Amino acid sequence: MAEFITMDQIDAAASQIRRQTAQQPKVGLILGSGLGDLADSVTPADYIEYKDISGWPVSTIPGHKGRLVIGNLANTPVLIMQGRAHYYEGYSISQIGFPIRVMRKLGIHTLVVTNAAGGINPDFRPGDVMAITDHISLMAMGGENPLRGPNLDEFGTRFPDMSRCYSVDLIQKAKMVCDREKIDLQTGIYVCLAGPSFETPADLRFLKLIGADAVGMSTVPEVIVAAHCGMQVLGFSGISNKANLDGSTITTHEEVLQAGKEIAPKLETIIRGVLALL
Repeated sequence: MAEFITMDQIDAAASQIRRQTAQQPKVGLILGSGLGDLADSVTPADYIEYKDISGWPVSTIPGHKGRLVIGNLANTPVLIMQGRAHYYEGYSISQIGFPIRVMRKLGIHTLVVTNAAGGINPDFRPGDVMAITDHISLMAMGGENPLRGPNLDEFGTRFPDMSRCYSVDLIQKAKMVCDREKIDLQTGIYVCLAGPSFETPADLRFLKLIGADAVGMSTVPEVIVAAHCGMQVLGFSGISNKANLDGSTITTHEEVLQAGKEIAPKLETIIRGVLALL
């Protein structure tokens, strides 16, 4: 695929998906590491492997099944990405945003994104769920912005506003669900790094200093593209580990997947509840 995404590529992928399902999803969900089991609740489900969609980036990471699941969840027509691709896997930043543009082409207006993240905020504990209120995109600040290249005017303006990437209304709905279900919901700022190496203690102390509450290696490029497309976004970080600010512990991907087993039921309850309120 060329460095920059074209409308022809987006149209081709959307057409391939339409040929494989008669359902018309209105909400897109991206499920991160260890969080993909929510898709098992979709009925009736149509499954499309990423490798069968031209241009769609295929995930190579354990915990990411790499397929679309299209159907109904909480009486809402949804398209679920059961796993995602990451910049560190070797894809261009434009390719990371490609699925979001295809979703918008399919008529999806709302995006729910989830990820596994390290908890920088000292009040966070493994197993917590954080609603993302804002993000810090060090990648985009450094030039790796998914909107780089020719602007696709059909989706949005050349210089999109990023002051309201995350829907206040959807966050309020999530809080309502959590109050009802007795789930403690954290809120905070997510910072995205390129990965794949985990952060050094000095990295983490810097990220804490600039205001980050949780850190991961995904989500922000997708949200930037969604904001450009005018989509409503609700984002969640599942706190999989406490950030190692003093160098006393070792972080592993296995730890992240294990924490997902505790986080997944909470996220499923929250997402189902929010979908029911839409």
